[in-house]
Amino acid sequence: MKDNYFNFYFENIKNLINEIPKNYLYDVINSIKKLKSKNKIFVFGNGGSSSIADHFFTDMVKNTDYKIVNFNHTGIVTCFSNDYGYEKWVHKSILKYGKKGDLIILISASGESRNIINAAKVSKKIAFSNIITLTGFNKKNSVSKLGSINIWVNSRNYNCIENIHQIFLLSIIDYLSKKKI
Repeated sequence: MKDNYFNFYFENIKNLINEIPKNYLYDVINSIKKLKSKNKIFVFGNGGSSSIADHFFTDMVKNTDYKIVNFNHTGIVTCFSNDYGYEKWVHKSILKYGKKGDLIILISASGESRNIINAAKVSKKIAFSNIITLTGFNKKNSVSKLGSINIWVNSRNYNCIENIHQIFLLSIIDYLSKKKI
């Protein structure tokens, strides 16, 4: 069986990537490089975006010297969700460990996840240096409205959006760690 599905799929991914201004990636890189040694990076997402956050966290720890925090651990998520409600678990994690000057990366394909919106709001209140958002669907989504650097994928397909988010985040790690391509 041979059809054009994958040709179309990968051409679509390529076109979506090319629509996004690459200066946003440099803005993220410069934001990370400007962090003071006492500050850290937080990264959060839900579902597939949580897996992307975990992958970014792991590779940042392995390949760079930046301090990075990811609370996407079953015990923390279920404990904080049970005690404060799912929409507040990220917010409560940030209140516990976040401080002025930290940086946060929020990944939400829809840009409408209540817990990610609350994370952006509390990060703003604490005066994080930057709120970086990776979203899709509607360009003027709730998460992007709260961000300082917004990488938006012009798609309504979760997997296309998440694939591009992962490519962008991992390419940032490669850039920071000076990995050759």
